[in-house]
Amino acid sequence: MKATIQIIIEHESLAEPITEEIACLCQGDLVPENFGLTLDEGKMLLAKIQENMVAQQAAAYIAEQRSCPECGQRRGIKGSHEIIWRSLFGTLKIHSPRLYTCSCQPQAKKSFSPLAALLPERTTPEFRYLQSKWASLMSYGLSVNILEEVIPLQAYTTTVQRHTLETAEKLEAELGDEQYMFIDACERDWEALPDPDPLLTVGIDGGYVHAREGSNRKAGWFEVIVGKSIPENGAPKRLAFVNDYDEKPKRRLFEMLQAQGLQMNQDITFLSDGGDTVRNLQLYLSPQAEHLLDWFHITMRITAMKQMAKRLPKDETLPDVISELESTKWHLWHGNVYDAVRRLDALDIDFACYDGNEEERVKKVWKAIHEFQRYITVNQKYIPNYGERHRYGETISTTFVESTVNEVISRRMVKKQQMRWTKRGAHLLLQVRVQTLNGDLKAAFRRRYPKMVTTGTEWEALPLTT
Repeated sequence: MKATIQIIIEHESLAEPITEEIACLCQGDLVPENFGLTLDEGKMLLAKIQENMVAQQAAAYIAEQRSCPECGQRRGIKGSHEIIWRSLFGTLKIHSPRLYTCSCQPQAKKSFSPLAALLPERTTPEFRYLQSKWASLMSYGLSVNILEEVIPLQAYTTTVQRHTLETAEKLEAELGDEQYMFIDACERDWEALPDPDPLLTVGIDGGYVHAREGSNRKAGWFEVIVGKSIPENGAPKRLAFVNDYDEKPKRRLFEMLQAQGLQMNQDITFLSDGGDTVRNLQLYLSPQAEHLLDWFHITMRITAMKQMAKRLPKDETLPDVISELESTKWHLWHGNVYDAVRRLDALDIDFACYDGNEEERVKKVWKAIHEFQRYITVNQKYIPNYGERHRYGETISTTFVESTVNEVISRRMVKKQQMRWTKRGAHLLLQVRVQTLNGDLKAAFRRRYPKMVTTGTEWEALPLTT
């Protein structure tokens, strides 16, 4: 079987349509391997079609630019060069003439290149979109392998990385200014607002990424804050930023909530681990906000202390740490912070009076109890009656954020990708990743490139002539 593939190009500047033969496909005996088009044949056809289309598009655009838009005089050609243009269907060298500017208007330059001005990025938006999306989901190297496997182009790891970070920088530029407080207007104005959407539940937690500082192999780790907002109706949203690097953390959280229809009269429940960073982050965003200490982090700390207490020496003068911690946990579950702190204070005094308090195992448990007592005291106003909330089906734990930390950070930057990251590189990649996971990345590209839509090109299916 033999099939000749032709394209017909029509344009108002052409006296008659141009017909170009782009390929001739020959198939031998019919077997599963050659039934239909192969991947290589499909990539070759796409590349050829685009090569012919781009050549005609460029020629038509240059012809339009030859006439001065002010006086209509024909502008002369100073010279020409080639520009490299990359798209999903290959890399092309496009003939780009340089035109003299018209003397009818004062000009800063004597000549200009119309195509260079039209294509400043030298890359199509869709190509950058796919590069950014795949690089946010998998390693840069694997993204390059997939691009080259399915699309007729040659990609480079450094280019994919650069384009992804440039996308993130543009997303950052769209973010508004940071503010200390986002509560605006007054209570009278809030009452005039329409009925708000149902409750928003927001969980905030942190994770750690392996750091890189030049050639320092012992740079340690840095913290990444991750958040997830779950409405009663609708899809959840995520956010992430590098702590101590991001300059607009509160604005970032506010914009995420705004995207889910936040109003000043809407109920929001914030759950966090009680750390200073997240506690300050969630304040002054909404007058109807409820701030709670996450039950998961309380039980996690108590469980760790109970495991440590099992290794204490068998001494009757030592308090029954495990029993006291269980009682403390019970009081906290019912929101009785006063009795919980009182029991922790008693434990602290008992350890201080113990003769063997200098022993390493004892010091370790004593220190953990002292820190836990301070943790509960500092966050006591954020401790509700967890048992009552649980009976009414209300959220008391940020376990849903723990899975988000794994989804946003670990899968891409820790577990499978054993890389070291700069704070800037990690922060920018995280912005693209959360946009991808939220399903908002394409919308972000369309804000910058309004014509990057599926319906932007009219086409119709025609019968194939063989």
